[in-house]
Amino acid sequence: QVQLVESGGGLVQAGGSLRLSCAASGLTFNRTPMGWFRQAPGKEREFVARISWSAVSTSYTDSVKGRFTISRDNAKNTVYLQMNSLKPEDTAVYYCAADTGRSGPRYDYWGQGTQVTVSS
Repeated sequence: QVQLVESGGGLVQAGGSLRLSCAASGLTFNRTPMGWFRQAPGKEREFVARISWSAVSTSYTDSVKGRFTISRDNAKNTVYLQMNSLKPEDTAVYYCAADTGRSGPRYDYWGQGTQVTVSS
């Protein structure tokens, strides 16, 4: 059974930093691309970042480029999202997701989410 558990969310002032973690189980983690998404109240879920299984490739939505960094530790079955220079508009529930697609992204598994609140 696949389980993804996020942690590390909380309340931070604008300009501050936060590091999110996602612990995975039930996956061949070291062969699975991973992603982070977020959803603000009243908004649709938004792609934030993606990392390939080998960590050779990463991608980010434009609004977080230069501020957020996705990384992974395959020995610990964990993916991270380092968030710097946080802005109030970053406030959202952040979700970890596993991409099991064979020929393109397909996020079939999701964590429960962790709340990030950035005060102005």
